[in-house]
Amino acid sequence: MPRRLWVPPEPYDLARTLRVLRRGAGDPTCRRETDGTWWRTCRTPYGPVTLKITEHVSPADGTVIAGDAWGPGADWTLEALPALLGADDDPSVFVPRHQVVARAHRKHAGLRLPRTGLVMESLVPTVLEQRITTGSAHYAWRHLLARYGEQPPGPAPDGMRVMPPPQIWRMIPSWEWHRAGVDRARASAILRACHHAPRLEEAAAMPLHDATTRLQLIPGIGPWTAAETLQRALGAPDALTLGDLHLPVQIGYALTGHRDGTDELMLQLLAPYAGQRHRAARFILLGDPLPDRRAHRAPHSRIAHL
Repeated sequence: MPRRLWVPPEPYDLARTLRVLRRGAGDPTCRRETDGTWWRTCRTPYGPVTLKITEHVSPADGTVIAGDAWGPGADWTLEALPALLGADDDPSVFVPRHQVVARAHRKHAGLRLPRTGLVMESLVPTVLEQRITTGSAHYAWRHLLARYGEQPPGPAPDGMRVMPPPQIWRMIPSWEWHRAGVDRARASAILRACHHAPRLEEAAAMPLHDATTRLQLIPGIGPWTAAETLQRALGAPDALTLGDLHLPVQIGYALTGHRDGTDELMLQLLAPYAGQRHRAARFILLGDPLPDRRAHRAPHSRIAHL
């Protein structure tokens, strides 16, 4: 069983860093145990892998993160472990410009932006989240992986699955998409992405602008989906989500006290954070209480831009 140790910078918050990778409490590819252990499955360029992440704290050694991996993709995964844990992220360049951001920045100083280096594993569940509630999207993800996901290697907890490869996604019949609550538009976008999966995976090594352009060449993948995908695949601090139904309202309320919000206003308010707008938005969402966000995603009038 290959293992890798990594000593994080201080302060460091493992749970807050990895939480963005989990699609709900029942995510079959990402799980956090009550003792703080994280389990993750993924499909690497070399095959499936199960990754166990544990945090050890001692007076002598401080905080040490241990990664144990099983499966054909174990070596690749452990090589990429520091980036997954946020080692490539540089939060020192971030300067809070608003009181609400400064308070959240102080409280959550251990937040790092993880970089998975894998595009399709973030793209598919992000497409499932288009235009519907979070709960419905998470149900679709669980349903489809229970039916078509692969049994993970090693001692993964019961119920975990490895996301299927593109060729399996392309074989899912229409009625299974329907049973999962996935409409034709979202299913078609996923199938088109799977057809071009190798080219899309290349975006993991591109600058943010080029990666965004590459993803949006696929019909059904627009600014919202590209940003949400690249926040995880690249750990991109400036990958601000546009076209969201609620985010502009939340940003506007936090920074101005008014509930009216548009993408244009959000861009103006976050202009002082150029290069770090996604990070700023993360801190705002972690800050003071914001308007309720139950239904999740852009309205139907923006479907073409997702």
